[in-house]
Amino acid sequence: MATLLHIDSAVLPGEASSSRSVTAAFRRTWQEQHRRGTVIYRDLVADPVPHITADAWSAGWTDPSERTPEQSAAFAARERLIEELERADAVLIGAPMYNFGIPSTLKAWLDSVLLLGRTAGESPSTQGTPAVVVASRGGSYAPGTPREGYDFVQNYLTAVLANTLGLNLEFIVPELTMAPRNPAMTPLIPIYEASRERAFTDAVTRAKELAELFAA
Repeated sequence: MATLLHIDSAVLPGEASSSRSVTAAFRRTWQEQHRRGTVIYRDLVADPVPHITADAWSAGWTDPSERTPEQSAAFAARERLIEELERADAVLIGAPMYNFGIPSTLKAWLDSVLLLGRTAGESPSTQGTPAVVVASRGGSYAPGTPREGYDFVQNYLTAVLANTLGLNLEFIVPELTMAPRNPAMTPLIPIYEASRERAFTDAVTRAKELAELFAA
C-alpha cells in the first residue's frame, strides 16, 4: 500500500490557485487509481511549518544524548516532517512562483527536512523517490522569453529536491496564470488556457502512471 505525500504552499485557496487546482487533480486521480493507498497532506498555509531556529538547526548535528531540552523539542518537530518524507513512495508539491522564488512556507519545510547524514549526503534516505512539482507562475520564464533568467523556482528546487535529497524530480508548469486578471496580458489568454489544460493532462497522466507502478 503506497503513500503519497502531498504538499500545497499557495496562499490562494482551492480553484483560485493554479497550483492547488493541478495538485488536486493529481491527488484525485491517484486516489481513484490506488484506493488502498495512503495520502499524507500538508497545507503549509493553513498549518505552516516554523522557520528554522538555532535549536532546530544545531540539534541536527548534536548527539541526542547531548541535546538541550530546547534542542530536543525543536528536533522532534523536524523529525516528524522528515519521517513523513521518508515514508512517502511518491511526493507531490504545489510550488507557485512568488516574486521569482518559492513561498517562504515551502522554504521552511525544506529547511526542516534537509538533514545532512540522513536525507542529504552521500546516500540520502529519500534517494529515488518520485516527486512531481507543480510550479505555477503568473508570467512565462521559458527559454527565449525576456525573463528567462528570473526563474528561481525550478533551478532551486532541482538543486534541493533532486541534487540534494535525491528525489526523481519532474515539473508540471502552468504559466501565464495572471493573463485572465491583468488587462495588459489579455492577448496571452489562449496561451494560458493551453498551458493550464496541458498541466491538468500531465497531472492526471503522471498520477495514473505512478498509481499503476505501486499497484503492480
